[in-house]
Amino acid sequence: MTKISVILPVYNSQKFIKQAIESVLGQTFTDFELIIVNDGSTDSTLEIISDFKDKRIRLISQQNQGPGAARNNALKVAEGDYVMFLDSDDWYSKDALETAYHEAVRLNTDMTFFQMINYNDGEVYENDWFDLKTFDESFEDRAFGPDETPGSIFDLSVGVCQKIYNRKFLNSIDAQFPEGIFFEDMPFFYYVYLKSRRISIIKRHLYYRRKHDESITHIVDAKFFDTVEAGQILMRIFIENGWYEQYKFDLLAYKVNGPRFALRDLPDDLKPHMFDLIKEDYEQIRHSQYFDDFTNQLGPVKRKFFLDVLKSKDYYEFANSSN
Repeated sequence: MTKISVILPVYNSQKFIKQAIESVLGQTFTDFELIIVNDGSTDSTLEIISDFKDKRIRLISQQNQGPGAARNNALKVAEGDYVMFLDSDDWYSKDALETAYHEAVRLNTDMTFFQMINYNDGEVYENDWFDLKTFDESFEDRAFGPDETPGSIFDLSVGVCQKIYNRKFLNSIDAQFPEGIFFEDMPFFYYVYLKSRRISIIKRHLYYRRKHDESITHIVDAKFFDTVEAGQILMRIFIENGWYEQYKFDLLAYKVNGPRFALRDLPDDLKPHMFDLIKEDYEQIRHSQYFDDFTNQLGPVKRKFFLDVLKSKDYYEFANSSN
């Protein structure tokens, strides 16, 4: 049995894919399979992948379906005891797999976090989000459950690549990524985190996260429309699993803030459509049993945003009323 399945979805990644693959093949830990999902690339990505002749590489080619579908398809065929994810423009430290695996096995965890470090044009720098600063030293060197972090789960990094997962656990809870949208990490993370019973952290930088002009979260553009649907999926997950009442104060704030900040930061030509998506979502909420929670649980800034969207017929009226 393979110990780790590393899942690497790729789409038009010719600039960086070689380094990503080499960072896996050069690991100090060797008992792994690398499942590369070519998600309909149209550049030379596939040719670069094909140059590698390592028998641990398993290549899946599919029409372009997005990262959620690519990861789901890889999970269906993964054989490792544990699963790790790598994005095609990032890379692992040399002992990432070894360190993550031994920690997960030692503490018998469902999910183990490790630190990520940012890389931007030769500059390497840390931030609190990826350094797991939400977890103080009392969480180190032991397993814990989500019940120990009730007030801080929305301060955690949702990035799927920052963890190692027990594959049998993922299968047992039918963990899947939403397909056809960006920001698919977010609903996946919260579902898996709150289903976990044994979680641990490693305060070491095992993953290099490259920031560049084409990276998904670097530029605020049309993909941020998907923050609305991702928030809707997240809301359903909390409701369907009986977590809503416990977490609703922070959940509703989190759900509102993603699209709110996207609307603020999007280019002007995209703002009207983003507003329409948010308004459609809020109209559905208006006619649901959760409307009172939004008006009563949200803080003043988010409540005003919520109500201003509802009372405005379009983005231009909203923008004028907000000034």
